[in-house]
Parts: sequence; C-alpha cells; structure tokens
Amino acid sequence: MAIYLPQTAEEESVGLDELTPREIVVELDKYVVGQQAAKRAVAIALRNRMRRQKLSPELAEEVIPKNIIMIGPTGVGKTEIARRLAKLANSPFLKVEASKFTEVGYVGRDVESMVRDLVEIAIDMVREEKLEDVADKAELNAEERLLDLLLPANVGFANPPRSDGGSAIEIIHPGDSNARTREKLRQQLREGKLDDRIVELDVREKSFPAFEIVSNQGVEEMDVNIKDMLPNIFGQRTKKRKMKVSEAFEYLVQEEESRLIDMDQVTRIAVERVEQSGIIFLDEIDKIAGRESGHGPDVSREGVQRDILPIVEGTTVNTRYGMVRTDHILFIAAGAFHVSKPSDLIPELQGRFPIRVELQSLTIADFIKILTEPKSSLVKQYTALLETEGLKLEFTSESLEEVANFAARVNEGTENIGARRLHTIMERVLDQISFDAPDMKEKQVTIDADYVRNMLAEIVKDQDLSRYIL
Repeated sequence: MAIYLPQTAEEESVGLDELTPREIVVELDKYVVGQQAAKRAVAIALRNRMRRQKLSPELAEEVIPKNIIMIGPTGVGKTEIARRLAKLANSPFLKVEASKFTEVGYVGRDVESMVRDLVEIAIDMVREEKLEDVADKAELNAEERLLDLLLPANVGFANPPRSDGGSAIEIIHPGDSNARTREKLRQQLREGKLDDRIVELDVREKSFPAFEIVSNQGVEEMDVNIKDMLPNIFGQRTKKRKMKVSEAFEYLVQEEESRLIDMDQVTRIAVERVEQSGIIFLDEIDKIAGRESGHGPDVSREGVQRDILPIVEGTTVNTRYGMVRTDHILFIAAGAFHVSKPSDLIPELQGRFPIRVELQSLTIADFIKILTEPKSSLVKQYTALLETEGLKLEFTSESLEEVANFAARVNEGTENIGARRLHTIMERVLDQISFDAPDMKEKQVTIDADYVRNMLAEIVKDQDLSRYIL
C-alpha cells in the first residue's frame, strides 16, 4: 500500500536542514506517543542523510544508510513513526508488506516492484509541486482560450435574461472595441455569470487502441506501450464536444497545466529524489523469517529474503523511467516477531539492518495520551465529526481514563492490538450518540465515566462476546 502525505504550510516552514535529532523527536512526539528509542533511531537516520548531503561527492557515495528493524507488537506506532518521518523529510515513502512478495519463479509480485512503485509516488509528488508553480499561469492561459471561444459568439448580441428571474448579464454592444468587449467578458467570466453558457471545444479522444508487450517477466517489468513507440500510427485525435463554460474552464486548466509542466524534468527530479532520499517501510518482515521446512505454503520464505537482499544491499532496478539505484534508499523493516526472531533472518539480510529498536507495549497512561495529546487524536476527531451535526461533545478526564482501562483490559484478555483497540472501544462508546446525533434536541453532551461503563460493562464482562465485538 502506497502512502503519501502532503506537507502542511506549518510543517514546510520548519527548515529540515535546521532540525537536530532532538527537534526531529519533538516533531514526531506530536503524532506518536512514547517509543523514544525508535524515534531516536529514525531521527539519527534522517539527520545522517542531511549530513551526507554536505559531504564531497566521492565520500557521500561511500556513506550508506543505516537501515533499521523495529521490533514490537501491532498497534504501538511502528508504521506511524516511519510515515511521519517521511512526511517531515518530504521524502518519497512506500509502505509494503514483505509477505506479499514471492520468490522469483513463483506467481505473484517480485521484490523489484517496490522500487517501481516508489518512483511512481515520487513522480506524483514532484508533479504536484510543479503544478503549484504553474497553477496561476495555467488559469490565465485557460481564461484566454475560453475568451477566444466566447468572443465570436457574443460580439453584437445581448445575453438573454436568466430563467430564474435574476438580473440579466450585461449587454455587449457591437460598437465596443474588441479589447473592451474582451475585458467585459473577462469580468463576467470571473464573476461566474457565464458559467451556464455552452461552448464547443476540441477535446482529446481517449478511445485509442492500446497494445502492450507482455513477456514472461510480466507487464510490470516490460511496461512498454506500442502507442508510445509509434505515435504517428495512432496520433492524438480530437473531437468536438459541447460543455458548460465552468466545465470547459476546468478542462482547459488541466490541459494548460500538462503543457506547462516538463515531464522529462519531473522524471529526472523524481528519480534523483528516490535515489537520494527515498524511504521504503517493509512491514511484516517477521512473516518471511525462519528456516525452510522443505514443504508447505511457506516454502519460498528464504527465497524472498534472498530476493530482497540485493535491493537493500544496493542494486540497479529497471523502471519505465530508466534505471534506478537503490544504494541510498533508507529501509525500515518492522515486525512483531512473536513466533520468529530477527536472528532467524538470513545472516546477509540481518547485516543490512544494523540498527534494531524494540518498541514497548502501550500502558494505560499511554492510551490516555493517545486519546488526547496528538494533533489529530481520537477525541479531537470524534468531537469534530459530531460538530458537523451541531452537537458539542465533551469528555471528562475520568471517562478517558475509563476508556483507557477498558482498552488495556481487553488487550490483556484477548489479542494485544495496541492503540487500535481504542478505535473499537470509542466506536462502541459513541455508537448511540453517533446514531441519534442528527435528531437530538439537546446539542451538548458530556461523556462521563458512568456513561462509558454503561456502554461497555456487559460486553467486557462476557469474554466470548468481548472477543467478537471489541
């Protein structure tokens, strides 16, 4: 699963080069509770990246990233730490499950596809950045093209009155000069008075035949399209289409953005960003650990490890955008390691993950912090959701302690799924309020400890029911 989180203006204002490891940890503290050892490890890894950029090219080439293995149960913040780190660094970030890959020769995804996916994410990132740069120019160009379409149809004609009885659009007289007429039209266009007018413009046809060359390596590897190789055969056909001015403007803006963006430059920047600052989060690494038994469904576990090894070690992967080196991509692996342990990985792969950090199980105090402290804590989320219904929701400190107690108790009695248990508990607590919110006359509700106990007591008391519901 690919995840990219765009930065907010507030986060962009913090210069990454100026962030010390201590400050990086402070930034991560805003989103992830506890786990200081893991935060320190990733903060040092990120700072070392910045240090490497200041070295001479010859020495920088020799400095390889110190990959990290995070060990800990599910729901304690492993993925969130990596996601927030990538967001902070504005790096291309990909989260993949190691268990989804198969050994070469088996049906399924090959490990090199993770690098191709990372390049696609980087191209989307860079393209979005370039779009912001050209957005104003694209709108102006689209406006001019739309005025070219509107002007011949409007010169010398009075606009008909609106059917809803509103004021008619200003009449344009043939005596006006073209420049004045165009400016009047521009003003009407910007005020939205022409939005419902119909214009006819040429749009690109999408129904062209596409052929793909498929080899025994799969479409994923070849990724060659005949229409790209032989553009003269299929060409870029257009057709006339009538649409409202508002729709035409959006279409023309997109077309102008495509013209203004140099995709070759975007590709070069994206590939360089992947090679120099890409982060791949390999989740469930423990699922491919362990020696082979020689039979059964997990027969290719060690084979997957051997396929992942050169990617982590540093190799060159062929993508549709050219060759991509993986030498300086940071790999963060994570797993619960309940059944296996890191030493069950093949020695060569272990050696490529020199930093190992253990994440601690969450305590009741951690649960209370998770409910209230992060920027987008669960309490803030639920409060904001119900505010859309005009309902003001308040939690007492005792009610949050009770929710945390119930979450810890259920985690101990059943499977320990960490902070994710809070989601199920909170949903259960607010089930009735969420359902009745639109119809409630009393628009201020306070959740206290008694209310939490009433909503959860019966379920927690019945162990069998608790296993199914919570």
